[in-house]
Amino acid sequence: MSQRKYFGTDGIRGRVGESPITPEFMLHLGWAAGQAFKRKGQHNSVLIGKDTRLSGYMFESALEAGLSAAGVDVKLLGPMPTPAIAYLTRTFRASAGIVISASHNPHHDNGIKFFSPAGTKLDDALEAEIERWLDTPINVCDPDLLGKANRVDDAPGRYVEFCKSTVPNEFALDGMHIVLDCAHGATYHVAPKVFQELGAQLTVIGANPDGLNINLNVGSTHLNALKQAVADNKADLGIAFDGDGDRVLMVDQDGSEVDGDELLYILASQRHAEGRLHGGVVGTLMTNLGVELALRDLGIEFERAKVGDRYVMERLLANNWLVGGEGSGHMVIRDCTSTGDGIVSALQVLLAVRGSGKTLAQLRQGMKKLPQKLVNIRVAERFDPHSRADITDALQRAEADLGDAGRILLRASGTEPLIRVMAEGQSAEDISRVVDQLALVVEQSTP
Repeated sequence: MSQRKYFGTDGIRGRVGESPITPEFMLHLGWAAGQAFKRKGQHNSVLIGKDTRLSGYMFESALEAGLSAAGVDVKLLGPMPTPAIAYLTRTFRASAGIVISASHNPHHDNGIKFFSPAGTKLDDALEAEIERWLDTPINVCDPDLLGKANRVDDAPGRYVEFCKSTVPNEFALDGMHIVLDCAHGATYHVAPKVFQELGAQLTVIGANPDGLNINLNVGSTHLNALKQAVADNKADLGIAFDGDGDRVLMVDQDGSEVDGDELLYILASQRHAEGRLHGGVVGTLMTNLGVELALRDLGIEFERAKVGDRYVMERLLANNWLVGGEGSGHMVIRDCTSTGDGIVSALQVLLAVRGSGKTLAQLRQGMKKLPQKLVNIRVAERFDPHSRADITDALQRAEADLGDAGRILLRASGTEPLIRVMAEGQSAEDISRVVDQLALVVEQSTP
């Protein structure tokens, strides 16, 4: 992938008010995207959805103006989960979908993600085309050709029905007590309806967004509130989404976290047992080695993609496989949806629970996670750690130290100004030591 100025692993993201997350840039981005879509013969309409951040209103208006100036019609969805925009982009036969969200980040960040007419992330070439138009001054189209805008009032109901359609008609959650944590984010008004209409007894937390509390001590990045709620309510399990609803993590009845790697194993192993896996499984460079070993024991092929659900999807498509995911909770289930979807993924896990007759805690026992340690080093400016000789020398020493007993991953985050140092292996003590040594070198090398 060629180096791009604005687009990272998952769209464009940053702090509100700092370049490029400004109203001026979003106006230009809307116009540039409109131009790029028109050149591909895609210009009937573009959908815009957002999470619950206060800044979403500002950027929604700016993108709408830019698209209109390019002669592109706009349909405004309001607060909706990221995967809902992907789904609705397909069903409306739209040119593209735009999501205003910074996912699991705090409220002072925001960002933009794009979806293709097929409901998948844009390919690198089209993102590069949008960036080229960003270098061109805005040229407003003829007044008679300006784009129109309207709001889609029934978007939440459409998406709720879609989520329920991904499980069999006879599937029900009667008798199951579930705690939902909506992270004060985009799932707050749709997730409870989905699970309630399927018959679950619900306790809901993190469903009172005020524009500033998204992901604040709740959601998939802060599971303590969910663990406490599961214990207090003696629930069967808990489900946590992130701010934009494309990730999911769970908590079992004992209050133990079930992360994305374990959910991936549960989905794959149960589908394999039922003859519904249809091929192998895609993880990422960050997926715990325990997943790979457990799937290998079941005779299931496993492949690692670059970090990011778009790359997981690329490998699934290339192999014609159905199931992939990340430890963070991005699950991609191709026979259900076109992108990572927290609600749909949770339903598929619950389908495995019901189908197996086992609890969530029992289903996870087939996989043993190997000791893993991850350190994130914040940097002033993003850089490739492999471009620094002192860091690569330290990496080689660390790899020699671990030998065949583990593996090390050193990479720059695609969504935040972070350098990630991760290692895993048989010995927790050895893993911790090599990570700390390598992280120290990275910190000292940071400009």
